[in-house]
Amino acid sequence: MNANRFPPLQLPPISSEIRATANGRYEIFDPQRRRFITLSAEEWVRQHFVLFLIHHLGYPSSLIANEISLNIGGITRRCDTVVYSPSDGKPLMIVEYKAPTIAITQGVFEQIRSYNSALHAEYLVVSNGKKHFCCHMDYTTMTATFLPEIPLWESIQTAK
Repeated sequence: MNANRFPPLQLPPISSEIRATANGRYEIFDPQRRRFITLSAEEWVRQHFVLFLIHHLGYPSSLIANEISLNIGGITRRCDTVVYSPSDGKPLMIVEYKAPTIAITQGVFEQIRSYNSALHAEYLVVSNGKKHFCCHMDYTTMTATFLPEIPLWESIQTAK
């Protein structure tokens, strides 16, 4: 499988198990879900980003889950990635991915805000693999502050 079919990402390279299916498509192994997933451009970003969180920023893989079902206003939606707090198991960070060719627009931020209405995470992240945005939610003042980078796991833990 030629991963060059996807645009280069602003994330460290990964080593992934990729296989061709009988119908000519490709699948990538997702360690978080412990199974092969259809390899789309968005999935390529997800796999890179999750491994970036784990291997470069120190996030425990045991606290990260992909494709979490949510019920928002009676509609079932899927949040791309959730990082859970080790202390209480509540969502600490949610991440929304787009394919590298998809621009990060206000609509993407509205989508993650909608998910967060159900999850109340402290950090919201949006990435298309080329650009990454992270904001910290302060529910006391009801404000969101954009951060210059995705925080290290250690800094999230010491800030509590």
